[in-house]
Amino acid sequence: MDSWLALRGLRSMKVRVQQQCDSAAEVANFLDGHPGVKICHYPGLESHPQHELARRQMGWAVREGSGYGGMVSFEVVGDAAAAIAVVGRLRLFGRATSLGGTESLAEHRRSVEGEMSDTPEGLIRLSIGLEDPQDLVDDLRQALEPEA
Repeated sequence: MDSWLALRGLRSMKVRVQQQCDSAAEVANFLDGHPGVKICHYPGLESHPQHELARRQMGWAVREGSGYGGMVSFEVVGDAAAAIAVVGRLRLFGRATSLGGTESLAEHRRSVEGEMSDTPEGLIRLSIGLEDPQDLVDDLRQALEPEA
């Protein structure tokens, strides 16, 4: 039974990964330059310091429609408390340490790693799922702009 379930999931994997990558690019484009975001880390952004390297290394995936991956991280303006507050206001993103599922997840990475971590205190990591990308952007907007 397990093998059958794995095979069934593999049949739709390409379209699921493509959707996740496309959605991650939309989310990253929204976060890049947002006034509440210090920096967005996503290799598909031309502003990313290693964009050219990622383009060369991942060019085959981009040409095949898989894009630059389904993971996005960003640093909020402010400290750990500000980042934790943003994650707490998210409605659509689940809160968990996991990658690559069908649902979008968010985590404050430093809280997971502990006090000795050298991860920036304002960093939030997103694993993008299969939800509508505009819904994800809207959720991030309301979390980053609570008084709006």
